[in-house]
Amino acid sequence: MIEQPVIEVSDGVAPAVERAIGDGLDAFNAQAVGYSDRQPLSVVVRDAHTGEVLGGITGRTSLGLAFLDLFYLPEHARGAGLGSQVLDAFETEARRRGCGAAVLYTISFQAPEFYEKKGWVRFGTIACEPQGSSRVFMSKEL
Repeated sequence: MIEQPVIEVSDGVAPAVERAIGDGLDAFNAQAVGYSDRQPLSVVVRDAHTGEVLGGITGRTSLGLAFLDLFYLPEHARGAGLGSQVLDAFETEARRRGCGAAVLYTISFQAPEFYEKKGWVRFGTIACEPQGSSRVFMSKEL
């Protein structure tokens, strides 16, 4: 008789756990499509004097798609074109890696209009907290 596996729920993801799940998914995808090309992608903005990380983008590329997971710039760094430069760098690297499209989600009170100005298109929304807000799912052909 085979023992049932143990299921854990946690509020954190240990690097070894993330690696095990990612490696398993990569192996599955490689078996299905013949290759695995999942690769992290980040664009980091640092303070010019201290080197401190101020913000940027984290995401990944896989199977011809770029996934923008997190994008943050502090308020003092917004409004002067830096966000556009960071997003352009993300998109350029995704294209260089062979991605034909990119996807992200944002929240209605964050920056959907910023992305739309940069050519991103809404393809779905889902209500979320706080009341009256929604997650906005977007894509862009690269």
